[in-house]
Amino acid sequence: MQTKTLKSDSLLLLAAFIWGTTFIAQKYGMEHLGPMTYNALRFAVGSLTLLPIILVFRRGDRVENAGGNRRLLLWGGLLAGLALFGGASMQQMGLMYTTAGKASFITCLYIVLVPIAGLFLGHRCGPAVWAGTVLAVAGLYLLSVRESFTIGRGDLLVLIGALFWTIHVLLIDYLAKRANPIHIACIQFLACSVLSLLPAVAFEKIALSAIVPVTIPILYGGILSAGVAFTLQVVCQRTSPPSHAVIVMSLETVFAALSGYLILHERFTPRDLLGCALMFSGLMVVQLPLLLGSPATVKAKSNIGPATTS
Repeated sequence: MQTKTLKSDSLLLLAAFIWGTTFIAQKYGMEHLGPMTYNALRFAVGSLTLLPIILVFRRGDRVENAGGNRRLLLWGGLLAGLALFGGASMQQMGLMYTTAGKASFITCLYIVLVPIAGLFLGHRCGPAVWAGTVLAVAGLYLLSVRESFTIGRGDLLVLIGALFWTIHVLLIDYLAKRANPIHIACIQFLACSVLSLLPAVAFEKIALSAIVPVTIPILYGGILSAGVAFTLQVVCQRTSPPSHAVIVMSLETVFAALSGYLILHERFTPRDLLGCALMFSGLMVVQLPLLLGSPATVKAKSNIGPATTS
């Protein structure tokens, strides 16, 4: 069992690395494409990537029996795609005005926002959630709010995106218990692609000459981030304890910040670094009940993982 857990944690670490470095692909993608065009293409690729996986695992009774009601699968996938569209759009537009490192930290606020949103669904929040929230908000203030007490445009867009990611996580948490998660992922990626294509056609210039130079960022965001990383998450969380999974996958923020520093030469001021440290501490504090092995908390959190698919 320990060997299986170690293997799962290692693969989840790979997923976190992919999600973190995808912020770099997103930044490069917008050097030639508008944010909606890039999202439309990468989520279309992500949906196509999952098709062969669905066909392969369709032979297994375990996955087939988890397919659930087709109507729930269709409408649930469409709703998840709508939430994904909101989160991905705000994140992608925000990256036009902020750094990949800052965007990743702000995006991961969903880890704090999800249990708070659960209050409206009748769930309880323990002291760890409120302590983590205070740390995360303090970190967000240092990271994003300027001396004039205004928040940067890019940071604000990414923060709005975090609200959509929160809705997305709650939807997936509900749907994953009732329908095949890989099927849901394929439908939501396709829905998000179509929803992104509509404003792209209306407001952005789409040309093959602009798409070709960013083929690699598109494929990276579609195949690796959406297809491979999501599949790793689904498979690994069968054997990896939730306390391991959530913390390992939240390392996405660290990989994003490091890759932004090394590849894009992004720099953090001492104030930014303190803000990142406080936010990361807040994310970890929220996971303390999982580390302490609270059965109720583990059950509630077992289906919550990164929703960025980015």
